[in-house]
Amino acid sequence: MNWFPTNITEMSKLGWTECDFIFISGDAYVDHPSFATALLSRWLEAHEFKVGILAQPDINDIENFRLLGRPKYGFLINSGNMDSMVNHYTANKRLRRSDSYTPDGQIGKRPDRAIIRYTTMAKQAYKNIPTIIGGIESSLRRFSHYDYWSDKVRKSILLDSKASLLVYGMAEYTLLHIANRLRDGQDINDLIDIPGTVYRQTQLPNIDSSVLLPSFEEVTSDKRKYAESTKIQYYNQDPIWGKTLIEQAGSQYVVQNPPSIPLKTKELDKIYNLKYFRLPHPCYGNQKIPALNEVKFSLTRNRGCYGSCSFCAIVFHQGKIVQTRSDSSLQSEVDEFVAHKDFKGVINDVGGPTANFTGPSCDKQLTKGTCYGKNCLYPTMCKHIKKDNKPFIQTLTKLRNRNEVKKVYVRSGIRYDYLKDEMDSIRDFSNHHISGQLKVAPEHCSKAVLDLMGKPSINVYNDFKQQFTKINTKKKQYLIPYFISSHPGSTLEDALELALFLKSEGFVPDQVQDFYPTPGTISTCMYFTGIDPISGKSIHIPKGDKERKLQRALLQFHKKENKKLVIQALKMLNRRDLIGNGSQYLISPGR
Repeated sequence: MNWFPTNITEMSKLGWTECDFIFISGDAYVDHPSFATALLSRWLEAHEFKVGILAQPDINDIENFRLLGRPKYGFLINSGNMDSMVNHYTANKRLRRSDSYTPDGQIGKRPDRAIIRYTTMAKQAYKNIPTIIGGIESSLRRFSHYDYWSDKVRKSILLDSKASLLVYGMAEYTLLHIANRLRDGQDINDLIDIPGTVYRQTQLPNIDSSVLLPSFEEVTSDKRKYAESTKIQYYNQDPIWGKTLIEQAGSQYVVQNPPSIPLKTKELDKIYNLKYFRLPHPCYGNQKIPALNEVKFSLTRNRGCYGSCSFCAIVFHQGKIVQTRSDSSLQSEVDEFVAHKDFKGVINDVGGPTANFTGPSCDKQLTKGTCYGKNCLYPTMCKHIKKDNKPFIQTLTKLRNRNEVKKVYVRSGIRYDYLKDEMDSIRDFSNHHISGQLKVAPEHCSKAVLDLMGKPSINVYNDFKQQFTKINTKKKQYLIPYFISSHPGSTLEDALELALFLKSEGFVPDQVQDFYPTPGTISTCMYFTGIDPISGKSIHIPKGDKERKLQRALLQFHKKENKKLVIQALKMLNRRDLIGNGSQYLISPGR
């Protein structure tokens, strides 16, 4: 096994005269399956393609994009494991202090809107070169989208970047299909029939079973059209019955083929059973890549999520159909851990978007797809759902029973509504796979806000908490709930309701996540339009800094620095009865 070359000297040592494909990535080069560039490069290598990697090239120097020469088939471009704008800025648009995917956490090693900048430089470095964009940044911007950082609607990133082709979702077989057809001599412009891709045309294509979305010009000028487009996109993310979607922008048409078929267990196993160094490239010397710390000895068990939370982009990227690896594949990867010089016997995580989902929500999904316009877990759990946490617990048990393994943790998110009422599973999970705390995400307590979030009633959380507490009282293990402030639809009254709930629980969070309007979510559509795209109803949007600060302060009413804001909010709500000295009040009077 070799490192992928990062310059012509390294390429020559491998005996290559050129690379078939060159990856341009916004992340440092880390050879680990949790880093998409490494995983896809190993996947192409396994199919006899020569791959080079340009990690975090300097966009101010064109020679950085010529370090490996001209690729035979094209450039593969992603911004890294995170969207470059989310990577750089907080929910309040403040510049972050570090970048976990960069050596020693340095900031500024990747540009804003990295996909556009990298593609532009690649095209300048070599004329008439195919550029294929993908990853989370491309996937969630494949149609016209609201851009929080500029506060406007931008065109499809395919048009803005002028790339040849866009790959969305989890790209292994889509990318392999593209690579094989390019190797067979086909032109990049002829690859218009591959699931999981987006291409552009200058004329309206005549495609059976297609839907023409509202145009870029329409969604820019009419927020109801934007909401309509979002709903159509959301309801057509199914690989079995999803339609081809077409959006006009000026004289061009953006065409999205339906999503690629989810991987079977054997296919997913094959990808993760490839060999990886599980280390940063030697060029970084003693520099550390912070993002590697948590995942270095973690296991990706599944993909996809049918939780369908409105503020989450998983549906648009990985889809609703859960795909799971086999226990034997996970065991093989642990064999790699054991052979690694840095392994100390602790598996940091076994999971995915939702750790305790063990496969499709029902048998129907595999042949007929997901139910049109319905969610599996909201407003209540579907009667057809296959709710069973035993396979997950059995997987964890096998891993922890290995002689070389001291501890197996689960740090990925779990759905407590899916785990609720299975007391044996809760007990086993609590006894062996958490360390003092279990993080869960009720997100809010207001029914109106939870409905917009696509989350179950707070009563479901209360029931689970009661069951968890009953099992963990002697061990003194606790639930740590997460909450979102200023989510679309949340009023100041809703924020106060949550503050009073937190007070009654005797828990006030040290950290609260302000709602972050990132591309590819239903909630971001709500934020921009003031409309729930599913129901079509208008809703309140806490947009201004003042209201966002007031809502956040109410959720952390115990902090001294929030006292003035909390009192101001209570006065605005005519709730002076909550200001006073004593446990029955929310806050004491200020001077």
